[in-house]
Amino acid sequence: MTEMDIGEVLAHLPQRFPMLMIDRVKEFEPNKRIVAVKNVSANEPYFPGHFPHRPIMPGVLILEAMAQAAGLCFADDPSKAAKYIYYYAGIDNARFKRPVFPGDQLEIEVTLERLLRNIGKFSCVARVGKDLVAEATILCAQQPAPGT
Repeated sequence: MTEMDIGEVLAHLPQRFPMLMIDRVKEFEPNKRIVAVKNVSANEPYFPGHFPHRPIMPGVLILEAMAQAAGLCFADDPSKAAKYIYYYAGIDNARFKRPVFPGDQLEIEVTLERLLRNIGKFSCVARVGKDLVAEATILCAQQPAPGT
């Protein structure tokens, strides 16, 4: 198992601020499993509008963090990263168990259940500490990047 710092994450993902939802990777087994971290700062651009008097991380962004971690699960060679892009192909069984607040550290664990051609089926859970925050099954498709 290997870790990834933010530089390595950026080498593999096309997302940038404000859409980058992964700060580092704690555990990584290519094409099997990944544990990634998102440090939820009070300075996130969505908090003033979601919600002004009780800021919470939007559920759709928790799902986005899961999808980015799933995309990283395909990451085995940074030289290939620019040649491929990852798209949502589906989200099933998404459930939200508790809100995520500024100051929380979101830990996302993604396990590859099945890979068929260029589509991976991933089991995803998000936690803050030991508390389950959200879970979902995500289908992620690997496609050649435009212009390659």
